[in-house]
Amino acid sequence: MSSFLPPSERIWWNTPIGKEEVLWIGIALIWCLIMFFMMPYWHIYGKQNLSNEAYQTTSARFQSRVDEMVSQHQVLDGQGNPKVEAGIPVVKPPAGSDVYMLGRLWQWYPILELEKGQSYRLHLSSMDWNHGFSLQPVNINLQILPGYEMVLTVTPDQAGEFTVVCNEYCGIGHHLMLGKIYVREK
Repeated sequence: MSSFLPPSERIWWNTPIGKEEVLWIGIALIWCLIMFFMMPYWHIYGKQNLSNEAYQTTSARFQSRVDEMVSQHQVLDGQGNPKVEAGIPVVKPPAGSDVYMLGRLWQWYPILELEKGQSYRLHLSSMDWNHGFSLQPVNINLQILPGYEMVLTVTPDQAGEFTVVCNEYCGIGHHLMLGKIYVREK
């Protein structure tokens, strides 16, 4: 009997199983059990999966929180003017604070400046469509949905300039939807 030929007997489950099949079924079962127990282990000890929260919000409420953060913590340039890059303000919130970033056609707003080794609660939401928050080269990926506020705790462990990429197609300007997060030494 093989998988290509029908069983010769009508009651096929009474047919003895070959040694090779038992071996492969056993290997597959053991591998499934290993992978099953590795999922919670790797979530706790692997430091790859984000533990985040999600709350319902409205676009107006989230926009007002972002605007409030920008007005309180906008970085000033050498002449005392608000620092702006490509029309987007640069914001440096205090360590340990709540930081807000929103996605909208076709930009991430505002640009964040964080301190290395300090923890922040990063709040993300979309004003219009489903967006993907992909922090590169760290490889943090989240779905950002309108009407929901995703909250995650981040502690940058390396300084540099990081790019936020939208990895969910959101329209004709999707390829231009880039944001920045600067991480500075203390």
